[in-house]
Amino acid sequence: MKSYYIFIILLFACKLAFTQAPTGYYSNAEGLTGTQLLIALHNIIDDHTSVDAYDNFYLTDSRPDNGKVWDIYSDNPDGPEAYYFTFGTDKCGNYSGEGDCYNREHTWPQSWVNDQSIPTSDLHTIFPTDGWVNGQRSNLPYGEVSNPTYTSSNGSKKGSNTTQGYQGTVFEPIDEYKGDLARTYFYVSVRYYSEDGGWASNDMVNKSVLKQWAFTMMQEWHENDPVSQKEIDRNNAVYQLQGNRNPFIDNPEYFYAIWDPNYSTSTNSFSDNISISPNPASDNIKIKMKTTQPIESIKIYNAIGNCVLSLNNLPENNSVSIQMLKSGIYIIELTSQNTNYIKRFIKN
Repeated sequence: MKSYYIFIILLFACKLAFTQAPTGYYSNAEGLTGTQLLIALHNIIDDHTSVDAYDNFYLTDSRPDNGKVWDIYSDNPDGPEAYYFTFGTDKCGNYSGEGDCYNREHTWPQSWVNDQSIPTSDLHTIFPTDGWVNGQRSNLPYGEVSNPTYTSSNGSKKGSNTTQGYQGTVFEPIDEYKGDLARTYFYVSVRYYSEDGGWASNDMVNKSVLKQWAFTMMQEWHENDPVSQKEIDRNNAVYQLQGNRNPFIDNPEYFYAIWDPNYSTSTNSFSDNISISPNPASDNIKIKMKTTQPIESIKIYNAIGNCVLSLNNLPENNSVSIQMLKSGIYIIELTSQNTNYIKRFIKN
């Protein structure tokens, strides 16, 4: 049985290596902003196929280094792990402490959707996590904690919220996964737009909509923890299983295009007229254009809209140094004969 699972994982990995959003997947959203964009994305990712999370965690959440469970509540990016879980073997029944077993973490808790079957089986929102730590989080809002009453082995914390606007008890994941969870919550707000009848409202959300304090916090998480390769791979895997994608992993700038009233775009935004490689990048990006018109200017903007780099034209080798940029999400804008070509890239 073990060799069979290894074969399936390798086969699936080969398939995923060449899987991205299909050409045209977001074409109905191109050039839109605000509520129009939200509705267009909702229609694109709506009506997914529900699958069992436990049966598919080995495809969506397998650690690349050892094939063990990738648990966001115990993973330690900066040092050795306290423990690992094996798929199937360490699945929870009973547990009495951290490290005993793993179960399903509904990042958007089941009680918030009144246990409705579609949202509670949505793999984009379900992660395998330590059962005990998951129990500590329970159905608490996410937040930020200064004086924790509980801290997991990797530094995830429970305690009073220090984010302005709410002082209740919250659960704080480590910085490595804050952006992951923020983009998960943005996904929920779009995927279940107008389909949240019967959902609960609480201190963090009004049905599928984030309350202002949580929205502001998760915007910061989104900006400070950009999309990782883990998220990209997981998004591809979930897409293969249930047939829809998280748009905020594929295009993090959609967050601003929907919810920032000062955001503007042209009909050419996020089109296939420009490609950036590698993406994510560390030192340099290579720009390829489908237009033959000369590029008159290049501008790079950070996640809050400030121009951080400006060039008068495209270098002869089409390569732009980004060594001076901090890690994060950026938008590059190229101008040619009064037409703007816009693309997102990530600096590691």
